[in-house]
Amino acid sequence: MEKFTDREWEELASMLGGEKEDDPDLLKRFYDEDKFNTGYHWKELKQMNTEKEIDVEKAWSRLRSRLDENGLLTVNEQPHVRFNRSLFFKIAAVVIVLLGLGSAFLYFGAGNLLTGKTVVSTTGNQKNLQVTLPDGSNICLNRNTRLSYNKSFGRKERKVNLEGEAFFDVVPDPAMPFTVDAGNARVEVLGTSFNIITDNENLAVEVYVTSGKVKLSDDSGTQNLILDPGYVGTISNETTEKKINDNPNYLAWNTGKLVYDGQKLDVVFHDLKRVYDMDIIADDPEILDNMWTSPIDNQPQETIIRLICASFNLNFTKDGNVYHLSKK
Repeated sequence: MEKFTDREWEELASMLGGEKEDDPDLLKRFYDEDKFNTGYHWKELKQMNTEKEIDVEKAWSRLRSRLDENGLLTVNEQPHVRFNRSLFFKIAAVVIVLLGLGSAFLYFGAGNLLTGKTVVSTTGNQKNLQVTLPDGSNICLNRNTRLSYNKSFGRKERKVNLEGEAFFDVVPDPAMPFTVDAGNARVEVLGTSFNIITDNENLAVEVYVTSGKVKLSDDSGTQNLILDPGYVGTISNETTEKKINDNPNYLAWNTGKLVYDGQKLDVVFHDLKRVYDMDIIADDPEILDNMWTSPIDNQPQETIIRLICASFNLNFTKDGNVYHLSKK
């Protein structure tokens, strides 16, 4: 791995400190070699143990300006202090990680850092995130989902990238179709509402249409599905499938509403995990065979558990975030 010279470290620090114009080649080499994961360059900086007077307020202001230009979160400005440059670079790296900029910290266009793409993501078990695009289209992101789009979205094209699951409500514009790049597939619409699930592990994409019409294609354009409302289309490396959706709870992750007409508790508990992030364990397997017929509509978790227990004469205990059910 190529090492940076002392002069190059000085230049990098000055760039982030706003004291010098960006050198795209140097910044790109720093990013490409370290990827903010290996920690190699942080160790190099620490070993050098060289101090540099940096106007941190100016540096944070510069970073904030870059983030604001791309519609990303901002951070509080910090006071002017003296510290070694390894600490400064560590702070810069932490800010990038915390703000979820991993894939946004790339070069786009004419080699400018943090210009071109905006990334909005949910992390861990955070609940849904609502996003409104510049054209007024609304998107609801499920947990562990990332949406990205170019800063110029809506000028010449409407294109976004998706990893995970999201529900789209797209504003109609016949002159400018809306495109979603989702892993190994692409979705094209004029104005409609639909749900997309990307499965990177199995290289599959699934689309459910609730209104309008959607074209689902593989990335080569050789396989195409036209989906009308009520249909689910799936494209993967192995198969292409189109069918009518028979799951009334398909969009429950977005609406919070679950409807049942005699489903086993085993199925209900699986849905509660998916929609409400509830972990429910039945101490007796026979409990899972009970049939549930009542709707669940955005009630608090403990209310749901108490309703189930009252219906089937059960007790429950809670251990952390896990509910244990047992017969009375």
